[in-house]
This record gives sequence, structure tokens and C-alpha cells, in this order.
Amino acid sequence: MAILETGLFVLQIVVAIALCGLILLQHGKGADMGAAFGSGSSGSLFGSAGSANFLSRTTAVLAAIFFLTSLGLTYLGTTHARTGLMQQGVMQEAPVTKAVEGAPAGSAPSAPAAAPVAPTPAGTPAAAPSKAADVPK
Repeated sequence: MAILETGLFVLQIVVAIALCGLILLQHGKGADMGAAFGSGSSGSLFGSAGSANFLSRTTAVLAAIFFLTSLGLTYLGTTHARTGLMQQGVMQEAPVTKAVEGAPAGSAPSAPAAAPVAPTPAGTPAAAPSKAADVPK
């Protein structure tokens, strides 16, 4: 299966380079724009509508091959079973830490259970202690 994927990839690269070369070799329709306004014998604004030449037909065939190889590589990429880091994820290799007693599993170890109490200004009553420690486990 890897040989087929590699072959399709190489074919796609070769076809893409050939497509770039053929497209750059072709004569653009905009080059005849001056001829369309009276200086030439062209009868239409966007050039003649004659039959396609060899370069345009070859470009169409190579474009079809490029689309087919793209679809083939997409199919192979989605159905091919991947192994290694991409299948497992990065957290599979993370070190396991021991959970603190009383903390939920998977949470990071925290500070001691007693939270620091903020000082109260003089003349105000102190807040009542928390009842969280009275909850049965």
C-alpha cells in the first residue's frame, strides 16, 4: 500500500510540474487584444473560437490526471491505518503523576487543604469557618 501511495505522489509531482510548464508555454488570449481593435484580422474580442491545439488538449489531459491523483491520495490518506504518534496522540507519552488524596483523579496536585485566611480590618467580625470539612466522604 505504501508503494502505491508513493507512486501516486511522484506521479502527481511530475504532472504538476508539466502542467506549470505547459500553461506558461501557451499563448494567452490577452496578447491578441490589440489585434481585436482594428490592427489585425481577428473577428472577436477574445480571440478565435477555433479548435483546440495540441498544448491545450495536453493541458486538459494533465489536469484530469492531476485531479485523479489528488482524489487517489486523499482516499489512501483517509483509509490507510496510521501508527505511531499521530494515531496515539501526544498525551500518551506524558508521565503519570500520583493524585493527591481527596483530589479528583487527573487533577494536578494542589496546595494544602487549608486556604489562607485574609486579614480582617479592626472592628469587623471575622468570617465563620468553612463547613466544607464537615461533608462526609
